[in-house]
Amino acid sequence: MEDKEVVRSLAALAHGHRLQIFRALVVAGARGMTPGVMAEGSGIAPATLSFHLKELMHAGLVTQERQSRNLVYRASFEHMNELLGYLTQNCCQGEACLPATSTSCKC
Repeated sequence: MEDKEVVRSLAALAHGHRLQIFRALVVAGARGMTPGVMAEGSGIAPATLSFHLKELMHAGLVTQERQSRNLVYRASFEHMNELLGYLTQNCCQGEACLPATSTSCKC
């Protein structure tokens, strides 16, 4: 993953509504969600939701598929995993990381 792509992805997630939408799509998994369902669950106005979905798609974090009359959005798990891999690539200088419950860092 290139630095530019990482910056674009992190910038897209650096907005409260986009982070909320992305997390909802992660929870929805492979079945995805339509904008109508997202708007109901999030309370985000449809026009605003559309703008944020476009930004998430531009960053590669979300995919869109037409199913009959509906658009279904899904989190791009491949992109998400690449981003997480990039962020943790040199974690703890190549040694196993401590469990999340640990209070001290080996880094």
